[in-house]
Amino acid sequence: MPRRIVSTRDLASPTPPTLPPPSFKAREAFVAYLRVEVGASRHTLDAYARDLDTLLSDLAGQGIMDPVDTTPRHLSTHVASLRTARSLSPASVVRHLATIKVFYRWLRARGRMDNDPTELLERPHRWKSLPDVLSPRQLRDLLAAPQPLENPKNSIDSTLWIRDRAMLELLYASGLRATEITSVEHQHILADIGVVRVVGKGDKARLVPMGTPARRAITRYLDECRPKLLRPDGRDKGKLFLSRTGRPLGRDSVWNIVTDAARLAGLRGIHPHTLRHSFATHLLSGGADLRVVQEMLGHADIATTQIYTHVDSARLRGVHKKFHPRP
Repeated sequence: MPRRIVSTRDLASPTPPTLPPPSFKAREAFVAYLRVEVGASRHTLDAYARDLDTLLSDLAGQGIMDPVDTTPRHLSTHVASLRTARSLSPASVVRHLATIKVFYRWLRARGRMDNDPTELLERPHRWKSLPDVLSPRQLRDLLAAPQPLENPKNSIDSTLWIRDRAMLELLYASGLRATEITSVEHQHILADIGVVRVVGKGDKARLVPMGTPARRAITRYLDECRPKLLRPDGRDKGKLFLSRTGRPLGRDSVWNIVTDAARLAGLRGIHPHTLRHSFATHLLSGGADLRVVQEMLGHADIATTQIYTHVDSARLRGVHKKFHPRP
């Protein structure tokens, strides 16, 4: 009897997929391997599980009940559906392909397959479209968007805007991912020297500078807001940014804070990564070294960082076209 599993968002289908027993068993064993033997983080496990649910569900639709029967043609059809039916970006397809390759490599290592059906899969080019970047003026409007409530119901509501502004300042000042800012601990803020310790992908730690406005905003948050959010039961787990109930903020809350501030600032299509894109682009526009920006962003491959030089080139072309007498 097919097994039903509960998937999360992103690549997962709107309803939980139903998998044939062999696929479900392989899926559970692979996730257990990642958790127990590899020691993957919760976020990594979630991402692999979502990708695997999508793959195995699609293979079942092609008549493949057991992943060991997969052929290169099946995978090519699957990847094509990611680009067409699901309209995934090249970056998302690249991530999905990484999951597929690791999964079938694991099956071969367990002696369940002799051939690797992923060998002929083509890797799409990443970043075919340039990321959105805010202008300095738009950023000023965004960062100033959180304001005190006119009639707060209690002392917590009267200070949450301080938290929101501190979070926005840190996102832009240090170029953090949404996941990274939720994992920043209180003790990771080294305000005296203007540095924050960040734990990024692969549990790799790095030190990232933060400017004076961010330091001031965070200091105010620590003095006036965070003490009101703390609870004696330690539910904060030492994290820097807390909800009104005293628990660490999650990625969804970070997303909502950014989008709400963008709406107040009259901006559309803004999300936490927009501030990261703007951070990198503005640094490079100001003359920062590409390797230094790579280090601050926590990119393993400098090719990922180089996209921001293309963004700046696009801006320069726009300026040339607008102002040159013979564009």
